[in-house]
Amino acid sequence: MCTAPPARLSLLALIGATVALLSACAGSISGEKVLGVVSPYRLDIVQGNVLTKELTARVKPGMSRAQVRDLLGSPLLTDIFHADRWDYVFTIRRQGAAPQKRQVVALFDGDVLKSLDLPNDLPSENEFVSAINTRESRGAAPKLALSAEEIKALPVPAKTAAPAAEAIGVQRSYPPLEPKP
Repeated sequence: MCTAPPARLSLLALIGATVALLSACAGSISGEKVLGVVSPYRLDIVQGNVLTKELTARVKPGMSRAQVRDLLGSPLLTDIFHADRWDYVFTIRRQGAAPQKRQVVALFDGDVLKSLDLPNDLPSENEFVSAINTRESRGAAPKLALSAEEIKALPVPAKTAAPAAEAIGVQRSYPPLEPKP
């Protein structure tokens, strides 16, 4: 018969209870909280190009690939088997906000844009900012552009001639590079 000292038995019991408690904790992680109390930090995962209604409205059929790339950025997916198709995919997962996924497809005929397939739920810039804003707002959303009246009300900058640059340091005189005749 095996007899162990009582101190050793209590240590084994403590280790066994710790392992059982930890395995129970691992199984109770559900949703956003651990044991229904603690919310672990989750990284924000953003992939792809943010495309909005205002940005895609500037892209028109007949534009070159370079013009489309200048406006929308480099596509997330290009395929050598479908050389006339660019996929702009955007996904974002943030803690406290619903995950978002959108896909815009640009179809080309050679080097010319044939069509731009847009999803129905493509947001405007203000809608996108409010959708990813998980903090409490402290008032109205900031304006993203000036109105025509506000642009006209801006003061005209004064036209001043740039002052002549003063020579700094020691002034030296060098001989001419070509010999005199």
